[in-house]
Amino acid sequence: MKLGELASRLGAELRGNAELDVTGVKGIEEAGPTEVTFVANPRYAGLARKTQAAAILVDPEFPEIETTTLRLNNPYLAFSRALGMFYQPPAYAPGVHPTAVIDPSAEIGEGAHVGAYVVIGPGVKLGAYATLLPHVVLYPGVQTGSHFFAHAHAVVREGCILGDHVTLENGAIVGADGFGFAKDEHGRWEKIPQSGPVRLGNRVDIQANACIDRATVGVTEIGDGTKVDNLVQVGHGSRVGQNTMLCAQVGLAGSSVVGNDAILAGQAGVAGHCALGDGVILTAQSGVSHDVPAGKMISGSPAFDNRLWLRAVAIFQRLPEVLKRLDRLEKRVNLQESTAHASKDTEGQA
Repeated sequence: MKLGELASRLGAELRGNAELDVTGVKGIEEAGPTEVTFVANPRYAGLARKTQAAAILVDPEFPEIETTTLRLNNPYLAFSRALGMFYQPPAYAPGVHPTAVIDPSAEIGEGAHVGAYVVIGPGVKLGAYATLLPHVVLYPGVQTGSHFFAHAHAVVREGCILGDHVTLENGAIVGADGFGFAKDEHGRWEKIPQSGPVRLGNRVDIQANACIDRATVGVTEIGDGTKVDNLVQVGHGSRVGQNTMLCAQVGLAGSSVVGNDAILAGQAGVAGHCALGDGVILTAQSGVSHDVPAGKMISGSPAFDNRLWLRAVAIFQRLPEVLKRLDRLEKRVNLQESTAHASKDTEGQA
């Protein structure tokens, strides 16, 4: 592809040679003379002058450099779209593999690809243009929208409802039983039935080995456009809003509520029945056991305001030094008090 064509398709302002041939997209340190890269983080701006790339995607205010630039407001998004122009994932033709097991009552939408050893239970309604790769299992009563894509070994449990353009990565589990137990009169744990399904909105992505538990009663819900990373646990009866990011190993206890456009960074945890407002950010490994108002950035465990947490961490690192200073000060004060007492005793004897 000519660089000029790429710029046109991305809606970028080209500064440089439009006739350069480009064959792919790579990171700024790996890109060669026929590849495009990007700079979205100012920390990497210095690498732009050293890169061997044919061109760099940058924002409009980026300084002029020798390398050809494609200037637009969101270089990172443009990089993603350019990547899609050069990399095409495997395509799966419509059809049903002979080893698939499909209940006669299931409805399979047009254009669906059903792979080897897939199991589709009674009453399932599979939307148009779905792709189910080997060993995917849809329990009875599952409903999916159009363009559902389930990678190998993904499972959707009974009665769950999925919107359009939902993607389940390998080993994702939607609708497994929530962790609900009550002690009986003999002190033994008795399982509480988990009767409520999971409902996923449109354009939801559930990454590998993440688990979205079904509800005890009611529903567990994930809003439109939300992305759930690897090994995330969403507890029973939780509600997550739209366009929220749950990053790797995040854990939501049962009945958690997370608003729209929130970001929970890696290994953050939310205690049961807590509510996080729209736009909340939990930094990595934060632990929240209280409600958090909209727009707050929270850090630490137990978590509190990020700015205060940063100051506390800075002080924490200085504690050994502060302790030494305090010890020296304490010894000085004790010495002064001893001297003062000795002086009074001498005056008394006189």
